[in-house]
Amino acid sequence: MKKKVTLADVAAAAGVSMPTVSRVATGTARVSPEIERRVKNAAAELGIDLLRKNKSRVVAFLLSNRDKLHPFHSRVLVGSQEHCARNGYSLVFCPFRYSPTAAWRELRLPHFGERRQRVDGVILGGTNFPGLIDLLDRRRIPFSVLGNNMVGEWNPADHDVVSTDDIVGAYEMTRYLHSLGHQMVWYVGNSLLPWFSRCRQGYERARADGGLPSHAVDFHSEDSQEGGYISTKSILRNGGSVTAIFAGDTAAACGAYRALRDAGLRIPLDVSVAAVGESGGEMLDPPLTRVREFPEQVGTELAKLVLSRVNHPESSPKQLVVPTQLVKRESCGPVSQAGAERDKRHELIAQP
Repeated sequence: MKKKVTLADVAAAAGVSMPTVSRVATGTARVSPEIERRVKNAAAELGIDLLRKNKSRVVAFLLSNRDKLHPFHSRVLVGSQEHCARNGYSLVFCPFRYSPTAAWRELRLPHFGERRQRVDGVILGGTNFPGLIDLLDRRRIPFSVLGNNMVGEWNPADHDVVSTDDIVGAYEMTRYLHSLGHQMVWYVGNSLLPWFSRCRQGYERARADGGLPSHAVDFHSEDSQEGGYISTKSILRNGGSVTAIFAGDTAAACGAYRALRDAGLRIPLDVSVAAVGESGGEMLDPPLTRVREFPEQVGTELAKLVLSRVNHPESSPKQLVVPTQLVKRESCGPVSQAGAERDKRHELIAQP
């Protein structure tokens, strides 16, 4: 039986050590051009493909700038992991925090688990900034990125990007509230974060198309539930007329529920509530009307793009948009007579 060729055989034939052969195969450290040539020639003579033999078949899922795994991102991770597994790749989860203002030269990629091999590609989840994009480009590391969570100046057309259609989803939700007779619809969210800002764009576009002014309270807190609570309390305390609240995520909607109940208001008889997002809404009473996203599908598409980039590095970048769905539940209803009268009084007071 013919003996299987090993890296030790390549090292002996090239007159170098095993670690040197490994470094040439994986590219994890620099070696002189002459040594690299000797190793590759020895491998070719022995009929061994160093790249194929040492290919790690590992994709890293970077959760950037998050203190914990958000429920949305955990489901994106599940979708990515399942697609990678079906195609013979392992997925390594790695939290990664870096400065929003850091240039690519200042960034150091984390170690991906306990493996010594380089990863084949990277999926960027969490909240990301241009410096990391630049670094991966310059290192020629294949990657795909969740486009909704990018902050700063960048060009999506230059990269493999998956986004949820949250702007359209927020537009459709606002128009749905209008169809129920709600004119005083308030948006609450943290516009410093891109996903809240995108939802506000959809809300404002729908308000403009309906010939209505926008009403929004912006909170600058990482705790969306507390932000939704404080924003709703502020609307009520300052005498703002409101028949519906549209929250930028379901956590903010949870806060709005609490604030409305503290004020003795009923959902949806006095004030309707809607939100964008997946997690938490099913636990609310009444069940939350929401713009449904599909995080597992987002994760699958991110994995597809990065594996395609690994296998076809010269192909053109792709940008995919995963549609959203309007889920109508019991938290929204027709505007009440009391609410309509509050709107009318508010309009009369606002007139010069």
